[in-house]
Amino acid sequence: MTAALLPAIALLPLLLAIAIALRPDSAGLQRLVPWAALPALLLAALAPAGLEITLEWLLIGTTLAIDAVGRAFLALTAGLWLAAGLFALDERRDDPGRHRFFVFWLLTLTGNLGLILAQDALAFYLFFSLMSLAAYALVAHPGSDEARRAGRVYLVLAVVGEVLLFAGLALAVYAAGGTRLEVLADARPEGWTLVLLVLGLGIKAGMLPLHFWLPLAHPAAPVPASAVLSGAMIKAGLLGWLRVLPIDAAGHAVLGETLVLLGLAAAFLAAVAGVAQSRPKTILAYSSISQMGLMTTGVGLALLIPEARGWLIAAVTLYAVHHGLAKGALFLSAGMADRLPATGAGRAAFGLFAVLPALALAGLPFTSGALAKNALKGPLDAAELHGWLAHAELALTLAAVGTTLLMVRYLWRWRAGLGDAARPATAGRWWAWGGLSLMSLLMPAVALLAALAGAPVHPASLGGVSLVWPVVLGLALAGVTGMLVRERGRPWLPEGDLVILPEAAWRRLQGLRPTPRLSVPGRPIARWRWARYRMQQRLVAAERGLTHWPVIGLLFAAAALGVYVVLAPG
Repeated sequence: MTAALLPAIALLPLLLAIAIALRPDSAGLQRLVPWAALPALLLAALAPAGLEITLEWLLIGTTLAIDAVGRAFLALTAGLWLAAGLFALDERRDDPGRHRFFVFWLLTLTGNLGLILAQDALAFYLFFSLMSLAAYALVAHPGSDEARRAGRVYLVLAVVGEVLLFAGLALAVYAAGGTRLEVLADARPEGWTLVLLVLGLGIKAGMLPLHFWLPLAHPAAPVPASAVLSGAMIKAGLLGWLRVLPIDAAGHAVLGETLVLLGLAAAFLAAVAGVAQSRPKTILAYSSISQMGLMTTGVGLALLIPEARGWLIAAVTLYAVHHGLAKGALFLSAGMADRLPATGAGRAAFGLFAVLPALALAGLPFTSGALAKNALKGPLDAAELHGWLAHAELALTLAAVGTTLLMVRYLWRWRAGLGDAARPATAGRWWAWGGLSLMSLLMPAVALLAALAGAPVHPASLGGVSLVWPVVLGLALAGVTGMLVRERGRPWLPEGDLVILPEAAWRRLQGLRPTPRLSVPGRPIARWRWARYRMQQRLVAAERGLTHWPVIGLLFAAAALGVYVVLAPG
Protein backbone atom coordinates (compact mmCIF):
# COMPACT_ATOMS: atom_id res chain seq x y z
CA MET A 1 0.00 0.00 0.00
CA THR A 2 1.44 3.34 -1.08
CA ALA A 3 1.56 6.46 1.06
CA ALA A 4 -0.08 8.42 -1.78
CA LEU A 5 -3.39 6.90 -0.70
CA LEU A 6 -3.36 8.83 2.59
CA PRO A 7 -4.51 12.20 1.22
CA ALA A 8 -6.91 10.49 -1.19
CA ILE A 9 -8.61 8.59 1.63
CA ALA A 10 -8.88 11.71 3.77
CA LEU A 11 -10.37 13.81 0.95
CA LEU A 12 -12.67 11.22 -0.65
CA PRO A 13 -15.67 12.23 1.52
CA LEU A 14 -15.03 15.88 0.60
CA LEU A 15 -15.24 15.11 -3.12
CA LEU A 16 -18.46 13.17 -2.61
CA ALA A 17 -19.89 16.07 -0.58
CA ILE A 18 -19.16 18.46 -3.47
CA ALA A 19 -20.80 16.06 -5.92
CA ILE A 20 -23.97 15.80 -3.81
CA ALA A 21 -24.07 19.58 -3.37
CA LEU A 22 -23.94 19.98 -7.18
CA ARG A 23 -26.50 17.22 -7.78
CA PRO A 24 -28.78 17.21 -4.71
CA ASP A 25 -31.43 15.00 -6.36
CA SER A 26 -29.06 12.16 -7.24
CA ALA A 27 -30.17 9.11 -5.24
CA GLY A 28 -27.16 7.18 -6.54
CA LEU A 29 -24.69 9.62 -5.05
CA GLN A 30 -26.53 9.58 -1.73
CA ARG A 31 -26.34 5.79 -1.59
CA LEU A 32 -22.55 6.13 -1.67
CA VAL A 33 -22.45 8.21 1.52
CA PRO A 34 -21.83 5.36 4.02
CA TRP A 35 -19.12 3.83 1.84
CA ALA A 36 -17.02 6.99 1.89
CA ALA A 37 -15.60 5.71 5.19
CA LEU A 38 -14.76 2.22 3.89
CA PRO A 39 -11.33 3.07 2.36
CA ALA A 40 -10.22 4.51 5.70
CA LEU A 41 -11.31 1.30 7.44
CA LEU A 42 -9.30 -0.77 4.95
CA LEU A 43 -6.34 1.54 5.47
CA ALA A 44 -6.49 0.98 9.23
CA ALA A 45 -6.57 -2.79 8.69
CA LEU A 46 -4.00 -3.19 5.90
CA ALA A 47 -1.58 -0.25 6.00
CA PRO A 48 2.00 -1.14 6.97
CA ALA A 49 3.49 0.44 10.05
CA GLY A 50 5.11 3.83 9.54
CA LEU A 51 3.19 4.76 6.40
CA GLU A 52 3.78 8.51 5.91
CA ILE A 53 3.68 11.19 3.24
CA THR A 54 4.65 14.88 3.30
CA LEU A 55 2.99 17.27 0.84
CA GLU A 56 5.41 20.18 0.62
CA TRP A 57 3.14 22.12 -1.74
CA LEU A 58 0.14 22.05 0.62
CA LEU A 59 -0.09 24.91 3.15
CA ILE A 60 3.35 25.16 4.80
CA GLY A 61 4.01 21.47 4.33
CA THR A 62 1.42 18.90 5.38
CA THR A 63 2.37 15.53 6.82
CA LEU A 64 -0.07 12.62 6.95
CA ALA A 65 0.82 9.32 8.58
CA ILE A 66 -0.60 6.34 10.41
CA ASP A 67 0.93 5.13 13.66
CA ALA A 68 -0.21 2.61 16.28
CA VAL A 69 -2.51 4.99 18.15
CA GLY A 70 -3.79 6.55 14.93
CA ARG A 71 -4.55 3.11 13.48
CA ALA A 72 -6.86 2.27 16.38
CA PHE A 73 -8.62 5.63 16.25
CA LEU A 74 -8.92 5.39 12.46
CA ALA A 75 -10.47 1.92 12.68
CA LEU A 76 -12.97 3.10 15.29
CA THR A 77 -13.84 6.26 13.39
CA ALA A 78 -14.20 4.71 9.96
CA GLY A 79 -16.12 1.68 11.24
CA LEU A 80 -18.55 3.78 13.26
CA TRP A 81 -19.14 6.28 10.44
CA LEU A 82 -19.74 3.39 8.05
CA ALA A 83 -22.31 1.77 10.35
CA ALA A 84 -24.03 5.04 11.20
CA GLY A 85 -24.08 6.00 7.52
CA LEU A 86 -25.88 2.77 6.62
CA PHE A 87 -28.37 3.55 9.37
CA ALA A 88 -28.78 7.12 8.13
CA LEU A 89 -29.69 6.05 4.59
CA ASP A 90 -32.93 4.55 5.86
CA GLU A 91 -33.47 6.93 8.78
CA ARG A 92 -33.25 10.01 6.49
CA ARG A 93 -35.15 8.39 3.60
CA ASP A 94 -38.25 10.61 3.94
CA ASP A 95 -36.35 13.76 4.91
CA PRO A 96 -36.76 16.47 2.23
CA GLY A 97 -33.47 18.02 3.36
CA ARG A 98 -31.48 14.78 3.35
CA HIS A 99 -29.09 16.00 0.64
CA ARG A 100 -28.09 18.89 2.91
CA PHE A 101 -27.70 16.47 5.82
CA PHE A 102 -25.45 14.20 3.77
CA VAL A 103 -23.27 17.09 2.55
CA PHE A 104 -22.49 18.18 6.10
CA TRP A 105 -22.21 14.53 7.16
CA LEU A 106 -19.41 14.07 4.62
CA LEU A 107 -17.70 17.34 5.52
CA THR A 108 -17.68 16.31 9.18
CA LEU A 109 -16.34 12.88 8.22
CA THR A 110 -13.55 14.53 6.20
CA GLY A 111 -12.44 16.51 9.24
CA ASN A 112 -12.68 13.50 11.55
CA LEU A 113 -10.55 11.26 9.31
CA GLY A 114 -8.09 14.02 8.45
CA LEU A 115 -7.25 15.00 12.02
CA ILE A 116 -6.37 11.38 12.80
CA LEU A 117 -3.91 11.20 9.91
CA ALA A 118 -2.52 14.73 10.41
CA GLN A 119 0.94 14.88 11.96
CA ASP A 120 1.57 18.63 11.85
CA ALA A 121 -0.12 21.39 13.83
CA LEU A 122 -1.73 23.32 10.96
CA ALA A 123 -3.27 20.28 9.25
CA PHE A 124 -4.53 18.95 12.57
CA TYR A 125 -6.09 22.30 13.42
CA LEU A 126 -7.77 22.75 10.03
CA PHE A 127 -9.24 19.23 9.99
CA PHE A 128 -10.30 19.62 13.63
CA SER A 129 -12.05 22.92 12.81
CA LEU A 130 -13.75 21.46 9.75
CA MET A 131 -15.15 18.61 11.82
CA SER A 132 -16.30 20.88 14.66
CA LEU A 133 -17.98 23.56 12.55
CA ALA A 134 -19.58 21.22 10.01
CA ALA A 135 -21.11 19.18 12.84
CA TYR A 136 -23.19 22.23 13.81
CA ALA A 137 -25.38 21.56 10.78
CA LEU A 138 -25.93 17.96 11.92
CA VAL A 139 -26.99 19.05 15.40
CA ALA A 140 -29.33 21.78 14.14
CA HIS A 141 -30.63 19.79 11.14
CA PRO A 142 -34.12 19.00 12.53
CA GLY A 143 -34.85 22.74 12.60
CA SER A 144 -36.87 22.62 15.82
CA ASP A 145 -36.51 25.18 18.59
CA GLU A 146 -34.69 22.57 20.65
CA ALA A 147 -32.28 21.82 17.80
CA ARG A 148 -31.58 25.50 17.21
CA ARG A 149 -30.88 26.05 20.90
CA ALA A 150 -28.57 23.03 21.05
CA GLY A 151 -26.86 24.19 17.86
CA ARG A 152 -26.25 27.66 19.28
CA VAL A 153 -24.68 26.31 22.47
CA TYR A 154 -22.60 23.83 20.48
CA LEU A 155 -21.42 26.49 18.02
CA VAL A 156 -20.43 28.95 20.74
CA LEU A 157 -18.33 26.33 22.51
CA ALA A 158 -16.90 25.06 19.22
CA VAL A 159 -15.71 28.54 18.26
CA VAL A 160 -14.28 29.15 21.73
CA GLY A 161 -12.50 25.80 21.51
CA GLU A 162 -11.07 26.64 18.08
CA VAL A 163 -9.70 29.96 19.37
CA LEU A 164 -8.09 28.32 22.39
CA LEU A 165 -6.67 25.46 20.33
CA PHE A 166 -5.29 27.82 17.66
CA ALA A 167 -3.60 30.00 20.26
CA GLY A 168 -2.18 26.97 22.09
CA LEU A 169 -0.82 25.40 18.92
CA ALA A 170 0.65 28.71 17.76
CA LEU A 171 2.48 29.19 21.04
CA ALA A 172 3.63 25.56 21.04
CA VAL A 173 4.99 25.87 17.48
CA TYR A 174 6.79 29.09 18.43
CA ALA A 175 8.41 27.46 21.46
CA ALA A 176 9.28 24.17 19.73
CA GLY A 177 10.58 25.64 16.48
CA GLY A 178 8.69 23.06 14.41
CA THR A 179 5.16 22.16 13.37
CA ARG A 180 5.08 18.38 13.79
CA LEU A 181 2.92 17.29 16.71
CA GLU A 182 5.59 14.98 18.09
CA VAL A 183 8.02 17.92 18.11
CA LEU A 184 5.50 19.98 20.08
CA ALA A 185 5.13 17.20 22.64
CA ASP A 186 8.90 16.71 22.91
CA ALA A 187 9.30 20.43 23.62
CA ARG A 188 7.06 19.93 26.69
CA PRO A 189 4.55 22.81 26.48
CA GLU A 190 4.17 24.64 29.77
CA GLY A 191 2.28 27.54 31.31
CA TRP A 192 -0.44 29.18 29.25
CA THR A 193 0.42 27.05 26.23
CA LEU A 194 -0.45 23.91 28.16
CA VAL A 195 -3.62 25.45 29.59
CA LEU A 196 -4.83 26.52 26.14
CA LEU A 197 -4.16 23.10 24.62
CA VAL A 198 -5.91 21.25 27.44
CA LEU A 199 -8.98 23.51 27.35
CA GLY A 200 -9.19 23.79 23.57
CA LEU A 201 -9.17 20.02 23.16
CA GLY A 202 -11.10 19.44 26.40
CA ILE A 203 -14.23 21.16 25.07
CA LYS A 204 -14.50 18.54 22.34
CA ALA A 205 -13.67 15.76 24.81
CA GLY A 206 -16.56 16.78 27.08
CA MET A 207 -14.21 17.58 29.96
CA LEU A 208 -15.78 18.86 33.18
CA PRO A 209 -16.94 21.69 33.41
CA LEU A 210 -17.00 22.19 29.60
CA HIS A 211 -19.34 19.26 29.08
CA PHE A 212 -22.79 20.84 28.99
CA TRP A 213 -23.14 20.98 25.20
CA LEU A 214 -23.37 17.18 25.04
CA PRO A 215 -26.72 16.65 26.85
CA LEU A 216 -28.19 19.42 24.68
CA ALA A 217 -26.81 18.25 21.32
CA HIS A 218 -27.57 14.53 21.58
CA PRO A 219 -31.35 14.66 22.16
CA ALA A 220 -31.74 17.26 19.39
CA ALA A 221 -29.56 15.71 16.69
CA PRO A 222 -30.73 12.85 14.44
CA VAL A 223 -29.82 9.41 15.77
CA PRO A 224 -26.95 8.68 13.31
CA ALA A 225 -25.40 12.08 14.06
CA SER A 226 -25.60 11.41 17.80
CA ALA A 227 -23.88 8.05 17.27
CA VAL A 228 -20.84 9.52 15.52
CA LEU A 229 -20.80 12.62 17.71
CA SER A 230 -20.51 10.57 20.90
CA GLY A 231 -18.70 7.55 19.54
CA ALA A 232 -16.06 9.10 17.28
CA MET A 233 -15.96 12.90 17.22
CA ILE A 234 -15.73 13.32 20.99
CA LYS A 235 -12.54 11.20 20.84
CA ALA A 236 -10.81 13.86 18.72
CA GLY A 237 -10.03 15.87 21.85
CA LEU A 238 -8.66 12.75 23.53
CA LEU A 239 -6.45 11.99 20.53
CA GLY A 240 -5.21 15.58 20.56
CA TRP A 241 -4.16 15.20 24.19
CA LEU A 242 -2.26 12.03 23.38
CA ARG A 243 -0.51 13.84 20.53
CA VAL A 244 0.59 17.11 22.16
CA LEU A 245 0.72 16.68 25.95
CA PRO A 246 4.13 15.96 27.55
CA ILE A 247 3.52 12.25 28.12
CA ASP A 248 7.17 11.29 28.32
CA ALA A 249 9.71 9.86 30.77
CA ALA A 250 9.60 13.01 32.92
CA GLY A 251 5.82 13.13 33.26
CA HIS A 252 3.91 16.13 34.56
CA ALA A 253 2.62 15.83 38.13
CA VAL A 254 0.49 18.99 38.27
CA LEU A 255 -1.33 18.36 35.00
CA GLY A 256 -1.63 14.67 35.80
CA GLU A 257 -3.29 15.27 39.16
CA THR A 258 -5.60 17.87 37.61
CA LEU A 259 -6.76 15.53 34.85
CA VAL A 260 -7.25 12.63 37.28
CA LEU A 261 -9.33 14.85 39.57
CA LEU A 262 -11.44 16.26 36.73
CA GLY A 263 -11.80 12.83 35.16
CA LEU A 264 -13.03 11.11 38.31
CA ALA A 265 -15.34 14.05 39.10
CA ALA A 266 -16.87 13.78 35.62
CA ALA A 267 -17.25 10.01 35.96
CA PHE A 268 -19.30 10.27 39.16
CA LEU A 269 -21.12 13.59 38.73
CA ALA A 270 -22.25 12.75 35.19
CA ALA A 271 -23.59 9.41 36.43
CA VAL A 272 -25.67 11.21 39.07
CA ALA A 273 -26.92 13.75 36.53
CA GLY A 274 -27.66 11.01 34.01
CA VAL A 275 -29.91 8.91 36.22
CA ALA A 276 -31.91 12.10 36.93
CA GLN A 277 -32.88 12.36 33.24
CA SER A 278 -35.93 10.99 31.48
CA ARG A 279 -35.11 10.98 27.76
CA PRO A 280 -33.00 8.00 26.59
CA LYS A 281 -30.60 10.00 24.39
CA THR A 282 -29.96 12.50 27.19
CA ILE A 283 -29.08 9.63 29.52
CA LEU A 284 -26.60 8.36 26.92
CA ALA A 285 -25.10 11.85 26.62
CA TYR A 286 -24.34 11.95 30.34
CA SER A 287 -22.99 8.42 30.08
CA SER A 288 -20.54 9.68 27.43
CA ILE A 289 -19.39 12.46 29.77
CA SER A 290 -18.87 9.88 32.51
CA GLN A 291 -16.94 7.49 30.26
CA MET A 292 -14.81 10.29 28.84
CA GLY A 293 -14.02 11.14 32.46
CA LEU A 294 -12.48 7.69 32.87
CA MET A 295 -10.39 8.19 29.74
CA THR A 296 -9.32 11.60 31.03
CA THR A 297 -8.26 9.86 34.22
CA GLY A 298 -6.17 7.46 32.14
CA VAL A 299 -4.36 10.34 30.44
CA GLY A 300 -3.72 11.91 33.85
CA LEU A 301 -2.30 8.65 35.17
CA ALA A 302 0.04 8.43 32.16
CA LEU A 303 1.40 11.85 33.16
CA LEU A 304 1.72 10.77 36.81
CA ILE A 305 3.25 7.33 36.17
CA PRO A 306 5.67 7.94 33.29
CA GLU A 307 7.21 4.48 33.58
CA ALA A 308 3.82 2.97 32.69
CA ARG A 309 2.91 5.54 30.02
CA GLY A 310 3.13 3.03 27.16
CA TRP A 311 0.68 0.68 28.84
CA LEU A 312 -1.67 3.50 29.86
CA ILE A 313 -1.73 5.08 26.40
CA ALA A 314 -2.61 1.67 24.96
CA ALA A 315 -5.28 1.24 27.67
CA VAL A 316 -6.83 4.65 26.96
CA THR A 317 -6.83 3.87 23.24
CA LEU A 318 -8.49 0.50 23.85
CA TYR A 319 -11.06 2.17 26.12
CA ALA A 320 -11.80 4.75 23.42
CA VAL A 321 -12.42 2.03 20.82
CA HIS A 322 -14.60 0.02 23.21
CA HIS A 323 -16.64 3.03 24.24
CA GLY A 324 -17.05 4.34 20.70
CA LEU A 325 -18.45 1.08 19.36
CA ALA A 326 -20.68 0.36 22.37
CA LYS A 327 -22.03 3.91 22.59
CA GLY A 328 -22.65 4.00 18.84
CA ALA A 329 -24.71 0.82 19.16
CA LEU A 330 -26.71 2.27 22.05
CA PHE A 331 -27.54 5.43 20.12
CA LEU A 332 -28.64 3.38 17.15
CA SER A 333 -30.86 1.37 19.48
CA ALA A 334 -32.63 4.65 20.29
CA GLY A 335 -33.39 4.93 16.58
CA MET A 336 -34.83 1.39 16.53
CA ALA A 337 -37.39 2.04 19.27
CA ASP A 338 -40.19 2.27 16.67
CA ARG A 339 -39.09 -0.87 14.83
CA LEU A 340 -40.01 -3.62 17.31
CA PRO A 341 -40.25 -6.88 15.29
CA ALA A 342 -43.37 -9.05 15.37
CA THR A 343 -41.65 -12.45 15.45
CA GLY A 344 -40.10 -14.09 18.49
CA ALA A 345 -36.67 -14.53 16.88
CA GLY A 346 -36.67 -10.93 15.76
CA ARG A 347 -37.56 -9.71 19.24
CA ALA A 348 -34.81 -11.86 20.77
CA ALA A 349 -32.21 -10.31 18.47
CA PHE A 350 -33.74 -6.90 19.16
CA GLY A 351 -33.29 -7.31 22.90
CA LEU A 352 -29.79 -8.83 22.54
CA PHE A 353 -28.50 -5.94 20.42
CA ALA A 354 -29.83 -3.44 22.98
CA VAL A 355 -28.51 -5.17 26.11
CA LEU A 356 -25.05 -6.28 24.91
CA PRO A 357 -23.44 -2.81 24.57
CA ALA A 358 -25.03 -1.75 27.86
CA LEU A 359 -23.46 -4.73 29.64
CA ALA A 360 -20.13 -3.97 27.96
CA LEU A 361 -20.13 -0.37 29.19
CA ALA A 362 -20.92 -1.58 32.69
CA GLY A 363 -17.85 -3.84 32.47
CA LEU A 364 -19.42 -7.30 32.68
CA PRO A 365 -16.75 -10.03 32.41
CA PHE A 366 -15.96 -11.33 28.92
CA THR A 367 -17.09 -8.14 27.21
CA SER A 368 -15.04 -5.37 25.66
CA GLY A 369 -15.72 -3.27 28.75
CA ALA A 370 -14.03 -5.82 31.02
CA LEU A 371 -10.97 -5.83 28.78
CA ALA A 372 -10.79 -2.01 28.68
CA LYS A 373 -11.39 -1.44 32.40
CA ASN A 374 -8.83 -4.03 33.50
CA ALA A 375 -6.28 -2.59 31.09
CA LEU A 376 -6.81 0.89 32.53
CA LYS A 377 -6.35 -0.32 36.10
CA GLY A 378 -3.47 -2.69 35.30
CA PRO A 379 -0.45 -0.49 36.23
CA LEU A 380 -2.01 0.89 39.43
CA ASP A 381 -1.12 -2.11 41.60
CA ALA A 382 2.61 -1.49 41.25
CA ALA A 383 2.44 2.32 41.08
CA GLU A 384 3.57 4.38 44.04
CA LEU A 385 0.75 6.92 44.30
CA HIS A 386 0.28 8.85 47.52
CA GLY A 387 -2.53 10.73 49.24
CA TRP A 388 -5.91 10.66 47.57
CA LEU A 389 -4.32 9.32 44.38
CA ALA A 390 -3.64 6.04 46.19
CA HIS A 391 -7.40 5.38 45.97
CA ALA A 392 -7.56 5.88 42.20
CA GLU A 393 -7.98 2.17 41.50
CA LEU A 394 -10.90 1.91 43.94
CA ALA A 395 -12.47 5.01 42.38
CA LEU A 396 -12.20 3.50 38.89
CA THR A 397 -13.87 0.33 40.17
CA LEU A 398 -16.67 2.24 41.91
CA ALA A 399 -17.32 4.20 38.71
CA ALA A 400 -18.73 0.97 37.26
CA VAL A 401 -21.59 1.24 39.77
CA GLY A 402 -22.60 4.58 38.26
CA THR A 403 -22.25 3.21 34.74
CA THR A 404 -24.52 0.28 35.62
CA LEU A 405 -27.13 2.66 37.03
CA LEU A 406 -26.99 4.73 33.85
CA MET A 407 -27.41 1.68 31.64
CA VAL A 408 -30.35 0.38 33.67
CA ARG A 409 -31.95 3.82 33.53
CA TYR A 410 -31.42 4.02 29.77
CA LEU A 411 -32.85 0.56 29.07
CA TRP A 412 -35.82 1.29 31.32
CA ARG A 413 -36.69 4.54 29.56
CA TRP A 414 -35.93 3.04 26.15
CA ARG A 415 -38.24 0.08 26.86
CA ALA A 416 -41.00 2.49 27.92
CA GLY A 417 -40.82 4.19 24.53
CA LEU A 418 -41.01 1.05 22.37
CA GLY A 419 -43.91 0.99 19.95
CA ASP A 420 -46.29 -1.96 20.00
CA ALA A 421 -46.92 -2.08 16.27
CA ALA A 422 -44.27 -3.84 14.21
CA ARG A 423 -42.66 -1.61 11.59
CA PRO A 424 -40.14 -3.03 9.15
CA ALA A 425 -36.53 -1.93 9.34
CA THR A 426 -34.20 -2.17 6.38
CA ALA A 427 -31.28 -4.56 6.32
CA GLY A 428 -28.96 -1.57 6.55
CA ARG A 429 -30.36 -0.62 9.95
CA TRP A 430 -30.08 -4.15 11.26
CA TRP A 431 -26.54 -4.69 9.96
CA ALA A 432 -25.34 -1.37 11.35
CA TRP A 433 -26.91 -1.83 14.77
CA GLY A 434 -26.17 -5.53 15.13
CA GLY A 435 -22.59 -5.22 13.91
CA LEU A 436 -21.72 -2.55 16.45
CA SER A 437 -23.47 -4.43 19.26
CA LEU A 438 -21.66 -7.70 18.57
CA MET A 439 -18.29 -5.96 18.73
CA SER A 440 -18.76 -6.05 22.52
CA LEU A 441 -18.15 -9.80 22.28
CA LEU A 442 -15.81 -9.89 19.29
CA MET A 443 -13.16 -7.62 20.83
CA PRO A 444 -12.54 -9.88 23.88
CA ALA A 445 -12.68 -12.94 21.63
CA VAL A 446 -9.87 -11.51 19.52
CA ALA A 447 -7.92 -10.69 22.69
CA LEU A 448 -8.36 -14.25 23.95
CA LEU A 449 -7.14 -15.70 20.64
CA ALA A 450 -4.14 -13.37 20.82
CA ALA A 451 -3.39 -14.61 24.36
CA LEU A 452 -3.58 -18.24 23.23
CA ALA A 453 -1.24 -17.40 20.34
CA GLY A 454 1.37 -16.09 22.77
CA ALA A 455 0.67 -12.35 22.66
CA PRO A 456 1.24 -10.42 25.93
CA VAL A 457 -2.46 -10.40 26.83
CA HIS A 458 -3.43 -12.12 30.07
CA PRO A 459 -6.75 -14.05 29.92
CA ALA A 460 -7.56 -12.74 33.42
CA SER A 461 -8.01 -9.29 31.90
CA LEU A 462 -11.34 -10.49 30.47
CA GLY A 463 -12.98 -10.98 33.87
CA GLY A 464 -12.53 -10.99 37.61
CA VAL A 465 -14.43 -10.45 40.83
CA SER A 466 -13.47 -6.76 40.84
CA LEU A 467 -15.67 -6.33 37.77
CA VAL A 468 -18.66 -8.34 38.97
CA TRP A 469 -19.50 -6.77 42.33
CA PRO A 470 -19.82 -3.17 41.02
CA VAL A 471 -22.30 -4.38 38.40
CA VAL A 472 -24.27 -6.36 41.01
CA LEU A 473 -24.25 -3.37 43.38
CA GLY A 474 -25.41 -1.09 40.58
CA LEU A 475 -28.27 -3.45 39.72
CA ALA A 476 -29.27 -3.63 43.39
CA LEU A 477 -29.25 0.15 43.76
CA ALA A 478 -31.28 0.47 40.57
CA GLY A 479 -33.86 -1.97 41.92
CA VAL A 480 -34.15 -0.21 45.28
CA THR A 481 -34.37 3.21 43.62
CA GLY A 482 -37.04 1.94 41.25
CA MET A 483 -39.18 0.84 44.19
CA LEU A 484 -38.71 4.00 46.25
CA VAL A 485 -38.70 6.75 43.63
CA ARG A 486 -41.80 7.48 41.63
CA GLU A 487 -41.30 7.75 37.88
CA ARG A 488 -42.20 10.97 36.12
CA GLY A 489 -42.09 12.24 32.57
CA ARG A 490 -39.75 15.18 33.07
CA PRO A 491 -36.15 15.09 34.33
CA TRP A 492 -35.20 15.90 37.91
CA LEU A 493 -32.21 17.88 36.62
CA PRO A 494 -32.51 20.15 33.56
CA GLU A 495 -30.70 18.91 30.48
CA GLY A 496 -27.45 20.78 30.05
CA ASP A 497 -27.20 21.55 33.82
CA LEU A 498 -24.66 24.43 33.89
CA VAL A 499 -26.01 26.17 30.79
CA ILE A 500 -29.30 26.98 32.52
CA LEU A 501 -27.63 29.73 34.58
CA PRO A 502 -26.56 32.04 31.73
CA GLU A 503 -29.73 31.21 29.80
CA ALA A 504 -31.88 32.16 32.80
CA ALA A 505 -30.03 35.45 33.13
CA TRP A 506 -30.49 36.19 29.42
CA ARG A 507 -34.21 35.37 29.56
CA ARG A 508 -34.49 37.70 32.51
CA LEU A 509 -32.94 40.51 30.50
CA GLN A 510 -35.17 39.77 27.51
CA GLY A 511 -38.23 39.62 29.77
CA LEU A 512 -37.83 43.25 30.85
CA ARG A 513 -40.61 44.90 28.87
CA PRO A 514 -39.86 48.62 28.54
CA THR A 515 -42.76 51.01 28.45
CA PRO A 516 -43.39 52.47 24.97
CA ARG A 517 -43.73 55.97 26.43
CA LEU A 518 -40.91 58.08 27.76
CA SER A 519 -43.08 59.36 30.57
CA VAL A 520 -46.24 58.56 32.46
CA PRO A 521 -48.92 61.30 32.65
CA GLY A 522 -48.18 63.42 35.64
CA ARG A 523 -44.66 62.10 36.33
CA PRO A 524 -41.45 61.54 34.32
CA ILE A 525 -40.14 58.01 33.66
CA ALA A 526 -37.64 56.79 36.22
CA ARG A 527 -34.03 57.15 35.16
CA TRP A 528 -33.24 53.55 36.07
CA ARG A 529 -36.07 52.27 33.85
CA TRP A 530 -34.79 54.27 30.90
CA ALA A 531 -31.27 52.91 31.46
CA ARG A 532 -32.66 49.38 31.62
CA TYR A 533 -34.56 49.96 28.38
CA ARG A 534 -31.45 51.19 26.59
CA MET A 535 -29.37 48.26 27.92
CA GLN A 536 -31.91 45.76 26.64
CA GLN A 537 -32.01 47.38 23.21
CA ARG A 538 -28.22 47.26 22.95
CA LEU A 539 -28.10 43.61 24.02
CA VAL A 540 -30.71 42.56 21.47
CA ALA A 541 -28.91 44.50 18.72
CA ALA A 542 -25.59 42.93 19.74
CA GLU A 543 -27.06 39.43 19.67
CA ARG A 544 -28.46 39.96 16.17
CA GLY A 545 -25.17 41.32 14.92
CA LEU A 546 -23.07 38.53 16.40
CA THR A 547 -25.12 35.80 14.72
CA HIS A 548 -23.96 36.79 11.20
CA TRP A 549 -21.28 34.43 9.84
CA PRO A 550 -18.93 37.20 8.63
CA VAL A 551 -18.99 38.72 12.11
CA ILE A 552 -18.30 35.32 13.69
CA GLY A 553 -15.32 34.87 11.37
CA LEU A 554 -13.89 38.29 12.14
CA LEU A 555 -14.34 37.81 15.88
CA PHE A 556 -12.66 34.43 15.67
CA ALA A 557 -9.65 35.86 13.84
CA ALA A 558 -9.42 38.84 16.17
CA ALA A 559 -9.70 36.70 19.30
CA ALA A 560 -7.07 34.24 18.09
CA LEU A 561 -4.69 37.07 17.18
CA GLY A 562 -5.32 38.82 20.48
CA VAL A 563 -4.65 35.72 22.56
CA TYR A 564 -1.47 35.04 20.62
CA VAL A 565 -0.17 38.61 20.98
CA VAL A 566 -0.91 38.71 24.71
CA LEU A 567 0.54 35.32 25.53
CA ALA A 568 3.44 35.10 23.09
CA PRO A 569 6.79 34.74 24.86
CA GLY A 570 8.95 37.79 24.87
